[in-house]
Amino acid sequence: MKRIIPILLMGCLGTFAWGGDQKEDVAARLQMSTDVLSQMTSAPDKGIPEEVLDGAKCIAVVPHLIKGGFIIGGKHGRGIATCRTAHGWSAPAFISIGGGSAGLQIGVEGVDLIMLIMNEKGMEQLLSSKFQISGEGSAAAGPVGRHASAGTDWKMDTEILSYSRSKGIFAGLTLEGAVIEQDSDSTKSVYGHDTPFKTVLLGKVATPEVAKAFMKAVAEASHKAKVQEAREGDKK
Repeated sequence: MKRIIPILLMGCLGTFAWGGDQKEDVAARLQMSTDVLSQMTSAPDKGIPEEVLDGAKCIAVVPHLIKGGFIIGGKHGRGIATCRTAHGWSAPAFISIGGGSAGLQIGVEGVDLIMLIMNEKGMEQLLSSKFQISGEGSAAAGPVGRHASAGTDWKMDTEILSYSRSKGIFAGLTLEGAVIEQDSDSTKSVYGHDTPFKTVLLGKVATPEVAKAFMKAVAEASHKAKVQEAREGDKK
């Protein structure tokens, strides 16, 4: 019995330590996501066009997505998603992205990724808690610059527009074959239990204190896009 008690105590301490590390990791990811979103939506020449951002139904940010491999490429990262609701943007839902793509790839790359879910079909997939990006029209590289060219087809049937900021040796980014699902560990760490993905993204959960800065960045980017769109409309 005397031996069992110390073992149990060590197990409990290990659990508490893991919980503390998990919360620190989530807080750091939220801060990185806030920085990525602010920087990539404010870049004048290579940023996300205002009208594209204004039309997005959901926004997902994955800071420092790791992509690398030899012969078979792979990608893995964890990020944050939020969707528009009748009362503004939903509290953040925590996601993970993983998957592989065939091809001759050698090396490792850190990529900051923003995904904009542009229509109801894409939003329904995100709300399902787990889906694979595949098939024509599922995802495409989004237009860049202050305004989206009238000649682009971003308003068509593309479910997800992706924007990436590369730091490594690869050029470009494909999301074909990637699987996006709920990050249950991060969800439990922030909300106290494994809150259903759909419940969070439909705006039925309050935003936790640790995510306030990220939600402020989302609101500011969205508001800036809406104001700019209104100004451009007045000029016409």
